[in-house]
Amino acid sequence: MWGEAKKLCLRPVAVNLLPPVGRPDVTRYRGNGDSTIWRLETELPRDASVKYRYLICSVDPTSGNVHVRRFETHLVPRQVPIDLAEEEANGSKEKVQPKIDTLGDIDGTIKLDKGWLTTETIMQFKFFDNPFSVKERIKNRLLYVKITTMNLRINAESQNLSSLLEESLSNDTRENGTESMTTYSFTEVTSLRNPSACYEQQSQFGCPYHMDDFLIFNVTVAEPENVAYLVDLYTYSSKSKEDEPPYHLGYHYILPNFLKKSEGILELPVTCASKHRPLGMMRIEYLKVTPLLPSRCTLERSYIRYWNKRWTGLDVGHRGSGTSFKASDGNVIRENTIASLKKAVAHGADMVEFDVQLSKDLVPVIYHDFDIYVSLKRKTTLETNDMLELPMRELTLEQLRTLKVYHVVEGRNREAKFFDEDLEEHQPFPQLAEALDQIDPHCGFNIEIKWSQKLKDGRMESDLNFDSNLYVDCILRVVLEKAGQRRIVFSCFDADICTMLRLKQNLYPVMFLTLGVTSRYPSYHDPRCNSIEMAVRNAYATELLGIVAHTEDLLRDQTQVNLATERGLIIFCWGDDNNCKDTIKHLKSLGIHAIIYDKMDIYSDKAVKESVFLVGARESQAALLQQINIENRYEQTNQHEFLNDKDVRLSLDKSGSPNSTPSI
Repeated sequence: MWGEAKKLCLRPVAVNLLPPVGRPDVTRYRGNGDSTIWRLETELPRDASVKYRYLICSVDPTSGNVHVRRFETHLVPRQVPIDLAEEEANGSKEKVQPKIDTLGDIDGTIKLDKGWLTTETIMQFKFFDNPFSVKERIKNRLLYVKITTMNLRINAESQNLSSLLEESLSNDTRENGTESMTTYSFTEVTSLRNPSACYEQQSQFGCPYHMDDFLIFNVTVAEPENVAYLVDLYTYSSKSKEDEPPYHLGYHYILPNFLKKSEGILELPVTCASKHRPLGMMRIEYLKVTPLLPSRCTLERSYIRYWNKRWTGLDVGHRGSGTSFKASDGNVIRENTIASLKKAVAHGADMVEFDVQLSKDLVPVIYHDFDIYVSLKRKTTLETNDMLELPMRELTLEQLRTLKVYHVVEGRNREAKFFDEDLEEHQPFPQLAEALDQIDPHCGFNIEIKWSQKLKDGRMESDLNFDSNLYVDCILRVVLEKAGQRRIVFSCFDADICTMLRLKQNLYPVMFLTLGVTSRYPSYHDPRCNSIEMAVRNAYATELLGIVAHTEDLLRDQTQVNLATERGLIIFCWGDDNNCKDTIKHLKSLGIHAIIYDKMDIYSDKAVKESVFLVGARESQAALLQQINIENRYEQTNQHEFLNDKDVRLSLDKSGSPNSTPSI
């Protein structure tokens, strides 16, 4: 029920703020000639405070769907206080001055972050590893890349596809500016060659690709099945004057049927723009990010880039209580099990880190390796010919739970390490949902999404047959449904999976796991993961929370910590080097926000075995109880004064006014 309404005038200062379509109560305020101020007048309840956030949105003119481009992410949103209503109720004749807010700025703290997908799709095109192979005469010239969207659905009504493509070249080289050619889209680009890389609108002649650069184009579209992409290449002539623009070198079209999968590699010919002859080849890696449906995200709260300054040097239990198949001693619990997670919590873990992947029937389960060994005979025997190695993804959850399954180390050595079939919490493959339900909610989760990586030599770690959008969606649905108030941080070695996690939801932060410079593991195909510097640039451009660096690389050059912190990024670290008390202490002294290590019961130096989040919750509860106590005392005082005033009035009513003449 709405009580008596009050009116509030808000005039948010914003640049390029789009008013919602069909909302005539939002108007551009043109006082003093300032067109960056917008005015909103609306009715609000008198007897309650109202919380709100500002956002920059766009509206698809075809469907009317609203897409969030950027939004305010302060932990505590803006608020219209109840005091305004009380002033009006008290009959104040002074006109309440309109409140002027600045987009993204609350009391000097600026937080304005990239939005999340609601119904739109983002097509990402990546140019790296020297993707252009052109004729010798232009081989050493600097190339500029531009991507333009084309609406195939509208044009298909009037002409066939071949004639449409003949008519359309870039707007900068030939007139194609008919209304039917345009499509609802946004194109942004970044170069990770730039230490301050961030996504910006592409310029008139595109973005230059330098040697060993990494160019990423993000193209937001509403109907990906009806959009084609024109890739134009520009370069400067050797005889060009200083103020002369680059000329159109070549082009090619990317049709929607090229982009059916969620990711892939395109090998495309470059057609000469003037003579329409083959000029060379270009290689483009693409990623398609679709929205998580039905959407569960709102503007109520967001931790997408939130990290409390008090959260530093956190202790994170690796796979719970540690890797169990590398340990030489027998006093270990099987890794990535409920029992292992609970043991880490009991010894004061602030967070636990574990690996999540999907079973064949799309259930998120906690397990590290891509492959397993299955016993073909009795559970109590383990002979040379009894074992069959299988990809974990080929078994359903029921099969994983009912078959006798061995870790790859057990299978290859033909030696079982654990005999715990009767202990439920010690069983491998617990569901992610079970961990969210059963582990102390004050312990944070660092959920690593397992995804097979392509190595630098072209081999894959494992041949996954899952669609990456489906894979990420299945995991996100469980977390968004079950996590509650738990602190969640996602991480992955795959930069594209991190991009998906960031764009599909607006609640939980994402961190980019990095291999870095290492002698222990083979390098990956994607250079973003092979150095801390590139990882930081990618995380900063993608607006992730931060990176999870390999300690081997950090100890090689400790100044790399500053690469992250100077950009405002959070940094965790992982690796076998962390399993040492002295190393953990040293890493904390460097300002690392969290250290992931084995055997929390041995290496943790906490005096009180509690999570930092439990301590924070206890303090918040104490502060809340104190506030409630203050409010209760305030109400009791007011009530006491009210009753005293009432007694005085009743006494006066009986005896008459103290200034009146007594009657005779």
